[in-house]
Amino acid sequence: MIAPNGSDNPAQKPLLLLHLEDSAADQRLAQITLRKAGIICNISCTDNLQDFIKLLQLQRFDLVLADYHLLGFTALDAWERARTLAQCPPFVLLSGAIGETAAVDAIRQGIADYLLKDDMARLPHVLLRALEVHEARLAKDQAMQELERSERQLAELTEHLQQSIEQERAAISREIHDDIGGSLTSVKFDLSWIDRNATAPEVKEHARAALEMLQHALGASQRIMMNLRPPVLDQGLVAAVQWLAENFERRTGIVVRMDAPSHIEVPSEVQVVAYRTAQEALTNVSKYAHATAVHIDMSNAEGHLTLEVRDNGRGMGAEQRRKPKAFGLRGLAERARTVGGWLDVSSQVGKGTSIIVSIPLP
Repeated sequence: MIAPNGSDNPAQKPLLLLHLEDSAADQRLAQITLRKAGIICNISCTDNLQDFIKLLQLQRFDLVLADYHLLGFTALDAWERARTLAQCPPFVLLSGAIGETAAVDAIRQGIADYLLKDDMARLPHVLLRALEVHEARLAKDQAMQELERSERQLAELTEHLQQSIEQERAAISREIHDDIGGSLTSVKFDLSWIDRNATAPEVKEHARAALEMLQHALGASQRIMMNLRPPVLDQGLVAAVQWLAENFERRTGIVVRMDAPSHIEVPSEVQVVAYRTAQEALTNVSKYAHATAVHIDMSNAEGHLTLEVRDNGRGMGAEQRRKPKAFGLRGLAERARTVGGWLDVSSQVGKGTSIIVSIPLP
């Protein structure tokens, strides 16, 4: 905060003011008024628009005092030129002839404040207030920039984590298929051979029990592998979501209707986001919705991939979506943002839920 200082303390950093004024008497009066108020400042004066802009470009001033009417231009002309500079100081109009309408218009265009020369005694107060407001605005802008930088870094981290998770899922899925699945299949052949060739009843009984457990393990490994990354994704997004819907209907008994083109060509990262959105939405239906029917609609019209999963379940209120640990929908929204898309959730208690993801296509 800038404060007047009447002690002439050499440690006090003087304010750098630029006075746009064509009256030497008024320039002198402003300097005397500020000095009497104990405000230490260095004042540069000019009455030429070009010199005014050059001074702003060469030196960083804390504040500009400007008369409204000058020879061939006004203070608003100077403000319009100055506001485009990287470091534009706040403007205070100090004029002897400015109407209230013109003053209000100047404030609306970004001028910090105005003061009539007849009320020169209030100049220190107006100047300090303008500086405080300007410093507060700069602090707010800095905070917003830091917030935007943090949000950008968080988005980049989220995207990196999602990609890492998908890569790890694909790698684990391949290992389950190639190593565990292959090994279990080999053991199954050996147990089948023992079952066929064993003569002792107890050996055949143990072999058959082991075969049943082995079949269960093979089924579990297949389910885990498909949940991690179903190979059907390699056949395209429509085929993958169709497989997801059929498997969901078979497992839960909830009727699923799907409307989609026969094929939609999308980048792999978009494909994964859309598939995971459908997967999470169907998981939520099976856990919470108490629905009897689900409708999946997918299209790529007007340069956007749109996927909607809508159910006729019990729906949810706003307070349920705002629960601290409701990470599922938040995770879907973050996924969509990693590919430039957005998620919309619409739900009413007793009227079902609709989850829509929309992603711009290249």
